Amino acid sequence: MPKLTIIARVVDGLPLAASMEDDKYHRDLDVYKNQAKRIFKQLTNSSPGRLSIETGSEIFHYLIEGGVCYLVLTERAYPKRLAFNYLEELQKEFNLLYATEVDSATRPYAFIKFDTFIQKTKKLYMDTRAQRNVNKLNEDLADVQKIMMTNIQEVLGRGERLDSVARHSGKLRDGAREYARQAKYLNTQMLLRKYGPVVLVVGIVLLMLYWRFR
Repeated sequence: MPKLTIIARVVDGLPLAASMEDDKYHRDLDVYKNQAKRIFKQLTNSSPGRLSIETGSEIFHYLIEGGVCYLVLTERAYPKRLAFNYLEELQKEFNLLYATEVDSATRPYAFIKFDTFIQKTKKLYMDTRAQRNVNKLNEDLADVQKIMMTNIQEVLGRGERLDSVARHSGKLRDGAREYARQAKYLNTQMLLRKYGPVVLVVGIVLLMLYWRFR
């Protein structure tokens, strides 16, 4: 389920709104709140529009739209599709209410009243077995599967901007694809060298038999 939700301005990482958590969970989430703040500081206008970041047994998912980053922390087992559906609902409502005020905000959590909508929406996404959520999970997953996955060490450990992390991850992914393509090509060449002469001889024999007994 969505455990922690924070909305921040991309240009400077200023937090605009957040979910108010129960006191019994507050201390457990402090580490993740600090990680979230550091993630916001790594954002640029070139950062990936959607990204999932593993951190221990949890995962951050974020969505950037209109210069605003919508971030949620969920359990690792929580469906990515639901996490991004949740963020999309927040984005639509927040944009409707505050789009013209984001650039002029000067203090942290200037739109903290948005927590009312966050809490209401979070309740809808708590139970993955609820019919509305089952229906969402049955929707096309192609766009969600394309969302890049990285880990918190890559984002925070080297202090790189998220656009640099994305480029690095993309290069690794492209390198893996090229390696697989080369391995497939070499395997095909090996099979041709091994069985090609045999196939050629059998083909010649069959052709000779065909011309002899036709």
